[in-house]
Amino acid sequence: MNQDERIEQLEMKVAFQEDNIDTLNNEMFDQQRKMQALAEQITLLVKKLKEAEPNQLASEEEEVPPPHY
Repeated sequence: MNQDERIEQLEMKVAFQEDNIDTLNNEMFDQQRKMQALAEQITLLVKKLKEAEPNQLASEEEEVPPPHY
């Protein structure tokens, strides 16, 4: 294997690695965006639960006892 062939192989490997790095960076960006959207949804759900009126829940007197009682 001569020097030109070795250089060509190294150049191909570098190009392949650069492509892989770009692909992984894009994937990480997409995942971060999805995680941020999920975090915002969770925050909204927590806020809605905290704001829920207590009368939406049954009182202790209205609760049906479990079947084992």
